[in-house]
Amino acid sequence: MKTALAGLLFFSGVITSTAQCTTVTSINENFDSWKKIDKCWNAESGKSMLYNSEGKITFYSMMSSGERMILSTPKIKAGTYNLTLDISKNSGDASLELFSIANVSDDKSYVSISKPSVISGTKKSYTINLKNDAHLGFKVLLNSIHQAVYIDNLVLKSAK
Repeated sequence: MKTALAGLLFFSGVITSTAQCTTVTSINENFDSWKKIDKCWNAESGKSMLYNSEGKITFYSMMSSGERMILSTPKIKAGTYNLTLDISKNSGDASLELFSIANVSDDKSYVSISKPSVISGTKKSYTINLKNDAHLGFKVLLNSIHQAVYIDNLVLKSAK
């Protein structure tokens, strides 16, 4: 009986600690409190690195320029949003493209919602229209080895 009860308590604890992330209607993230990529976000980096450091998200090419690197938000409720973010790079040419992502585990559900734009300056602003609940993906393309792009102060608000 004790073993069954202990197993049940352990199992329920696992379910509680891995609960599903909720669909959001806004994001205001400066990444300052992150120790690693938040469990409700998704990072794809291939042979490169995508991580948080010093209160910002870093996309780093290492020796693999041209690698697919995408950071995805928690799922966002369908609607029209204003997006602002701080973005910078250490050197070279780099671009940012935004995606609507129905399922981060299914490459076929990644739909481009902005043309790739050159990263220059320090701020980007977009109007985002999500027809369905979806994750917002930030695809960074780095064209040189040991190149980095940094994202910080990401704010997504309803465009009402």
